[in-house]
Amino acid sequence: MEIAGAGAVSGRRALRVLTASRFSLEVGDVPGVPWPERVLATEVQGLEVINFHSPISPSPNLAKVRAHEAVHAYLAQGAGPRLVCGDLNTPRREHADGHVWTFARDRYGKLREERGERWDQAELSLIRGLEPFGFRDAFRALHGREVRELSWEWQRWHGGYRLDHLVVSPEVDVSEVRYLHDLRRAGLSDHSALWAVVDW
Repeated sequence: MEIAGAGAVSGRRALRVLTASRFSLEVGDVPGVPWPERVLATEVQGLEVINFHSPISPSPNLAKVRAHEAVHAYLAQGAGPRLVCGDLNTPRREHADGHVWTFARDRYGKLREERGERWDQAELSLIRGLEPFGFRDAFRALHGREVRELSWEWQRWHGGYRLDHLVVSPEVDVSEVRYLHDLRRAGLSDHSALWAVVDW
């Protein structure tokens, strides 16, 4: 098994991403990300995998906004089979008509003054903003927009969000995708795992 991990950092930014494969991995670079330990580009057998753990909204210096913008720019300029997966920390709400509210908005859908349009567009840039380039949200493509699913849940109130995503380019076929909630409920993570079968 081959394992690639984004560079370690010390202090408060202790989280990073890791990609494992049965096949050889080639590690690439996503320029412009403010926290490089949260983004890992690898290529395995002709498929480029961008493993991304978005900073949370309170992160300093617009880290979340800048990270989403950088990953979007990288994916939009590329070609060939590619996907981005991981905890994108968005959206706040998905509507059955396809409309999406990000965490730039309050619980009523109003744009928060302290975050604004740039923040809103940055969070949308991966889950909807890659659609003009042929990318699609694999879960929504297979299950439709009416299905409500959570990948992170408030333990006390049992509401939550679908924060973990698989977004794929047109060359990638996804035959199955689902969330594995038992792993979260067993306390192995505060997020449900996302499981998918892809071909390219």
